[in-house]
Amino acid sequence: MKPISLLFLGILGGMLFNTTSCNSQGNTGPTKKISSTKFTEGKDYNIFTRARVLDKTGFSKPVEAFSLLIPKGWKYSGDILWTPPGSTCAGTNSYFKATSPDGKYSFELLPSVLWVYVTDPQLAQFQQQNSRSAYCSYGEPLDAEHYLKQMFVPRELGNPQFLEMKTNEPGAREMQIKSEKYRQEMMSYNYGQINSYPSAINAKVKWNDGSEGIVTCGVLIMEGIIPNAYDGSYSKTYTSSAMERVVFKYPAGEGDKAVNMLSTIMSSVRTNTAWKNSVDNYWLQVRQKSYVNHIGKIKMMDDLTRQIGEQTIRNGQKNLNNIDVNMRSWEATQQSQDRMHTNFVKAIREVENYQDATGKVELSSGYNHAWSRSDGSSFIMSNNPNFDPSSLFQDQRWKEMKKVD
Repeated sequence: MKPISLLFLGILGGMLFNTTSCNSQGNTGPTKKISSTKFTEGKDYNIFTRARVLDKTGFSKPVEAFSLLIPKGWKYSGDILWTPPGSTCAGTNSYFKATSPDGKYSFELLPSVLWVYVTDPQLAQFQQQNSRSAYCSYGEPLDAEHYLKQMFVPRELGNPQFLEMKTNEPGAREMQIKSEKYRQEMMSYNYGQINSYPSAINAKVKWNDGSEGIVTCGVLIMEGIIPNAYDGSYSKTYTSSAMERVVFKYPAGEGDKAVNMLSTIMSSVRTNTAWKNSVDNYWLQVRQKSYVNHIGKIKMMDDLTRQIGEQTIRNGQKNLNNIDVNMRSWEATQQSQDRMHTNFVKAIREVENYQDATGKVELSSGYNHAWSRSDGSSFIMSNNPNFDPSSLFQDQRWKEMKKVD
């Protein structure tokens, strides 16, 4: 029989990895032509365009999973990472990286990682042998601060110097809300008592080459208390998941600009609800089947994985096909599953609500003015009160957005 702690690990892997952020007035009169030499992109204004990440593995054809705004001209790559059922830490993960043309700026959203720890010596030995994969390991639980100091920064980021570190209460609260859903599902499997301990942190760091960076991460620790019906004792299982692992690198002295850019990127994350619902439903089926058949390993072929995925996404995909690629409703609305991205930057800088023809959009409060082309994919941000993209680019489709509640 598969140890119950391993079942707990499989449940957490599938769930936690599904991941997976002055008032303006519109132009009322004729615009005055302004020479383009008066304004410099990157200094007087920033253009952001929407980058899209496709899931090329889970379905018979690529399906858009999520999108986010990045500065115009940046190169980017991203992927949805699937670990199939029956494997250690089965689940769906994601990765994204964008870099400026000169390589001085970079934004990286790293995959979530998970590690487990059990107090029972026999189970501990088993877990150490069976909890090893690209995103899984064995080790004692660590909160966000200790994980950042002991594992994330020294092992994955080249051990830069810490300049500043602050707890992120909004991010931790969002993780607590998310953990309640996990806890209720695990309780439905008669697992025993489940406790959750969320924590989140933001830090500023400096590398030896002089470049600086903003690093964020959150850690959710799920504690399972497993009673022993034979002798009245109990053991504990700790499954820790590090998520929202973000690294934004920038030249020294460009901290204010970097904060504005990072908050715009993070608050702009939009998840395709049809894709996410399909993935969530699929892993829910896997977990339920795993609970019923947790004697031995569950064997599922790739074809079956795709078959289930195609069936659950069919209705959502039909709806998406009827919506123009630049006017998707799921991009015009901030979804609840994306709130964590926004809350992780609230400790750095708040966001503002702006309104355009497509609806309400959250953008960084570090800019005083925002313009859009009402296509959901193109935005200009500036603090210069004299800047007007309609005149600069001779494109009347740019309209200044209004700040709203």
